[in-house]
Amino acid sequence: MSVTTAAPVEAKTEPQKLSGLNLYSRFAFAGAVCCSVTHGGLTPVDVVKTRIQLDPVTYNRGLIGGFRQVIQNEGAGALLTGAGPTFAGYFLQGALKFGGYEFFKQQSINTIGYENARNNRIAVYCVSSAFAEFFADIALCPLEATRIRLVSEPTFASGLVSGFGRIARQEGLAGFYSGFGPILFKQVPYTMSKFVVYEKVAEFAYANFFDKEKTSDGMQTAINLGSGLIAGFAAAIVSQPADTMLSKINKTKGLPGEGTTSRLIKIAKELGFRGSFSGIGARLVMVGALTAGQFAIYGDLKKAMGAVGHPFGIMHRVLLTSLTRLEVSRSRNRRPRLRRCRMMYIIEHRGTRGILIYYRRMYITVLNFIYLKRA
Repeated sequence: MSVTTAAPVEAKTEPQKLSGLNLYSRFAFAGAVCCSVTHGGLTPVDVVKTRIQLDPVTYNRGLIGGFRQVIQNEGAGALLTGAGPTFAGYFLQGALKFGGYEFFKQQSINTIGYENARNNRIAVYCVSSAFAEFFADIALCPLEATRIRLVSEPTFASGLVSGFGRIARQEGLAGFYSGFGPILFKQVPYTMSKFVVYEKVAEFAYANFFDKEKTSDGMQTAINLGSGLIAGFAAAIVSQPADTMLSKINKTKGLPGEGTTSRLIKIAKELGFRGSFSGIGARLVMVGALTAGQFAIYGDLKKAMGAVGHPFGIMHRVLLTSLTRLEVSRSRNRRPRLRRCRMMYIIEHRGTRGILIYYRRMYITVLNFIYLKRA
């Protein structure tokens, strides 16, 4: 008679929490992929948008008309001009921007404490995104200068390597960073509005319409797309004047002895308010689409690599969901009624200390009730 032994049951273990370089390298990789893929895929729109900004007299038929003009005059291949520097530049920029944003956000929490950071999270989003974008633009600026030169002067070079080398030989380091001021002026407000609007729209959606713990992966991607689209529209409008100036300043070399500041002032006077928003239609389409795509890809890649979690969002939603179910008051007919506003106020303005005091009072009230009943 044979005796069969049951196979040992392996205990379920929680997945190891990522931290340090292992965590932020995943954020950086996800950011690099989402930015390079979206910007590279929208190169044709970027080409038309840049042409409208640089020569609004010739390209005055809008986005669709601009596509037709470029194809008619230069062929369909011209729509992919600058695809190489676009992909390479935004791969580096995306890694530093998204990875840096997550890093500086966590550093803010470590510096001022979780409660202060959560209560002032809009300021945390702004500061974190601004610092991240500054370092990202250092990597992006040389490649963006090459891209704009290739788009504005199709005969300048045959591609990324030759264009990059020609600028280096003829203009040196100054040629790559002549647009660094405008690119900061454009990208920092762009990134700040992009992340702040995305975070707030997504937070609003999860707080009022969806339970993230029960929401399917497809629905989470859809929420990321919708939040990113709204964030993209806001970011495009905020950064449009600087984007037009950046295209202008990178089109040609400055005069001998002419500084970047004087060139910017000169360009701003030439453009005026209306001219600074030339190409806004094409850019709304482009930035709205790429921002929606970026956050959708970024969220999915983070989840696939195990780099999930939000410093504020998840904890805030868990507290809000669990506590509001316990916050009960009595109406005039003495029936229990759910009151969310009071608990939201406690969470937002009093933090953990307020919650602990609230529960302590509830505990004492329950004990007194039991004691009086028995008496």
